[in-house]
Amino acid sequence: MPSFTCSTSDLAPLLSSSTTANSTAAAAYLCSQFTTIANQLSDTSYAVNNTYFLFSAYLVFAMQLGFAMLCAGSVRAKNTMNIMLTNVLDAAVGGLSYYLFGYAFAFGSPSNGFIGRHFFGLNDFPYPLADYSFFLYQWAFAIAAAGITSGSIAERTQFVAYLIYSSFLTGFVYPIVSHWVWSSDGWASASRSNNDLLLGSGAIDFSGSGVVHMVGGIAGLWGALIEGPRIGRFDREGRSVALRGHSASLVVLGTFLLWFGWYGFNPGSFLTILKSYGGSGEYYGQWSAIGRTAVTTTLAGCTAALTTLFSKRLLAGHWNVIDVCNGLLGGFVAITSGCSVVEPWAAIICGFVAAWVLIGCNKLAEKFKYDDPLEAAQLDGGCGAWGLLFTGLFATNKYVNEVFPGKPGRPYGLFMGGGGKLLAAQIIQILVIIGWVTGTMGPLFYGLNKMRLLRISSEDEIAGMDLTSHGGFAYVYSDHDDPLIKSVPGLVMRRVEPDYESSHYQN
Repeated sequence: MPSFTCSTSDLAPLLSSSTTANSTAAAAYLCSQFTTIANQLSDTSYAVNNTYFLFSAYLVFAMQLGFAMLCAGSVRAKNTMNIMLTNVLDAAVGGLSYYLFGYAFAFGSPSNGFIGRHFFGLNDFPYPLADYSFFLYQWAFAIAAAGITSGSIAERTQFVAYLIYSSFLTGFVYPIVSHWVWSSDGWASASRSNNDLLLGSGAIDFSGSGVVHMVGGIAGLWGALIEGPRIGRFDREGRSVALRGHSASLVVLGTFLLWFGWYGFNPGSFLTILKSYGGSGEYYGQWSAIGRTAVTTTLAGCTAALTTLFSKRLLAGHWNVIDVCNGLLGGFVAITSGCSVVEPWAAIICGFVAAWVLIGCNKLAEKFKYDDPLEAAQLDGGCGAWGLLFTGLFATNKYVNEVFPGKPGRPYGLFMGGGGKLLAAQIIQILVIIGWVTGTMGPLFYGLNKMRLLRISSEDEIAGMDLTSHGGFAYVYSDHDDPLIKSVPGLVMRRVEPDYESSHYQN
């Protein structure tokens, strides 16, 4: 908002009055009214920006529901309750761990370039640079990373392992990476406060292709590698055996909910909406950039979905809605890094390549006998890395300077004439994220495995975790199928079916 000032000494000479005293009093009155209006406009701007920000946080949190539905549909029916419970606990455990430690490690400014050191338990909060809406938004991002990991290790992981890794990921591993890239003190941040940017550019990861999706995907990769594939995923000759999820309907529902939530994930990362890029009163401002970001997000996802549809038709010989949903999400993951700094036509290229990256990663996973029920490591890790590279190639000069102002001559996309420094910074971010997550989550999963806290027994896996760990199946098709009712004498209602054999002889 513009800054309003009013001075009695300035107004007094301009007022025609018989006495100096009356003129001064009139000027004081006008200034008081003008100050009241200015304060109300300032309050309104804060309210509008915080309302927009809170709504974006609610959208991102709604993605938890989408991911829960996606996970539920992608696993077999006998593990539905288990995967749903882990999604709930990702949010609950993540809420406490991010409140106690995570936010401070991520945004506890002033701090060094590696880790924050203020606001533990939101002490001395809010402050002029951040309000509670900012905390809520960042928490929603943190639990999204934990949810990605839960999908990779679904259907064979002990419940206690979920609690341990989720707390560690949301309270320490993820916040450190977000500090590097998103905090004004972070060593790789494109908005570093002292303007000492990595390669003169900083790494541009606007909404988290690397910070959120790569972190969750690489963590899931190590969890799934250490505990091994599900029983029956590969036969004795090493050939891949599809263990299909039990509900394509839930997968589609989850995909659409994630699509809806992504409009808070990407456009919401602007943090504010009332900001002019030129003179006041012009039609073009940050509100326009937010709309453009929603458009690039949409185009990348749609292109990836269609590319996957026809590509899988050629490769597999059929139209597969599950593959299309995963391709769509892969496009969203990829565009998340550069959504605010690329043209809409470039988003189409992003989505097209993302679809092939996902297909290629899935082929590699089969070759190396890697089992990920939701393709989370391939989708979020592979497409997230491509998204960072894409930003280094296609970020435009105009949009980079709008989103990250204050440094004229900042490098931008290689293919847009901005040189290779931004691309180099993006590659550094990819390598550092892989190294950091590998060095933290890898030993954690390895230790849990050594202590026999990671994988469930073969008997429990075959029977299904819902029955062995959660008291019964998520779905009861009839009383006869429910083991809890079956154990109570007199409550079993047998199904009556036609006797086809008797009918045949009677005829």
